[in-house]
Amino acid sequence: MIEYIRGSIAELSPTLAVLDANGVGYGLSISLNTFTAIQGLSGDVKLYVYESIREDAYQLWGFATKVERELFLLLTSVSGVGGQSARVILSSMTPRELCDAISRGDERLLKSAKGVGGKTAQRIIVELKDKIVALGIDAAAGGVTGPAGEPAGTVTNKEVLDEAVAALTMLGFSPAPSQKAALGILRAEPDATVERVIKLALKML
Repeated sequence: MIEYIRGSIAELSPTLAVLDANGVGYGLSISLNTFTAIQGLSGDVKLYVYESIREDAYQLWGFATKVERELFLLLTSVSGVGGQSARVILSSMTPRELCDAISRGDERLLKSAKGVGGKTAQRIIVELKDKIVALGIDAAAGGVTGPAGEPAGTVTNKEVLDEAVAALTMLGFSPAPSQKAALGILRAEPDATVERVIKLALKML
């Protein structure tokens, strides 16, 4: 299983990013949100990965954030929503806008994404409304997407955030609530160390 790929951008379009990692070029299908997040970046870029493996195809999907990847997986769990449809939805709105639309039951906004009809929009709302709340994605979506339509610098130390969430996950806590707790701590204390974030998060989880 590939969790993420870190490498330099060899090619980039609104739907495809080719990352050169140690001399191997990985082609990853991306959304417009991810394209916006990594466009113009120099040096190595890190994309979280979902591997779609079928008998007739092997495809890598790349995401600038874990939240976007989680939303992609939730969308594709809904009957009638495949990978391409999920990408269109995630290209039509930011993760936060998508979570808000699902939470509010905004069928009209979901139908504004190309290829999403009324019945599909209803299924997305019915099947995912409770899931995004239970996983904490609706709250987390507001501050982790970085350049992809969210305020840059909401969390000043991304490395501390990632390390803290990874440690909390290893301790047995679910990723989404861990991320939500760590984000809240870092917003209140931007200079907090990994150790302090973990200790404070353990009191909240």
